[in-house]
Amino acid sequence: MRIALIAHDKKKEDMVEFCKEHEAILNKYDLVGTGTTGTRIMENTNLKIECMKSGPLGGDQEIGSMVTKGEVDLVLFFRDPLTSQPHEPDINALLRLCDVYKIPFATHSVTAHLLIDKF
Repeated sequence: MRIALIAHDKKKEDMVEFCKEHEAILNKYDLVGTGTTGTRIMENTNLKIECMKSGPLGGDQEIGSMVTKGEVDLVLFFRDPLTSQPHEPDINALLRLCDVYKIPFATHSVTAHLLIDKF
């Protein structure tokens, strides 16, 4: 199983804390992430993450492509709902693809906790 880890700038620390708390569980899976988020997680945990490009540089689209090929089973995308994102169309496209392919998608830590406990 492969889990995608993505976080907006103001949510990266939340993602790092989530990964620290669930490191033993996440360590059992293949992990992929956008560039900056994946790097920050690896700097603060012992998790190995395959890093794509940064979200604004196409990382969200790269993960979306993986969703269409059946290469991602769960997306944890900690979004910042209060800050405008210049790559919002890419984010919406990823969310839409997860809906089309029925891939669970968490946008904050509470939902992520519920989903990760099920995997």
